[in-house]
Amino acid sequence: MDDYYVTLEAAWTVKDVESVEDAMSVAISEAGNKLNAAGLGYVEIDVGSTICPACGQPFESVYIAADTALVGLIFGIKVFNAENEEHAVRIAKSSIGKALRDVPLEAIEVEIVEEEEEEEKEEEIEG
Repeated sequence: MDDYYVTLEAAWTVKDVESVEDAMSVAISEAGNKLNAAGLGYVEIDVGSTICPACGQPFESVYIAADTALVGLIFGIKVFNAENEEHAVRIAKSSIGKALRDVPLEAIEVEIVEEEEEEEKEEEIEG
């Protein structure tokens, strides 16, 4: 069994916003509050990026219309002792999905966590 780092994407709706920055802040705050209430404060949250179809450059995944925003959030979670990548994704979706009911989640990246990487990170934290 291996450890995996699973990255999930979610579509988060924010009402009564005036700017992209406001929408991003509110979305991250709301998602963080729900995750913290469920004991998942260790889940990393960020705003995703989308590739512009015209110029090919990435931009933040936020769309505002009629003072309502759709924000693409990215959740990162480390899953321990999963049988394979698919199992790790199911565990991540289940854990985060329980806290964020009715929020669509899609796996966008799954990486196996090497033991050497873990030891290096622990050394950096200690030193």
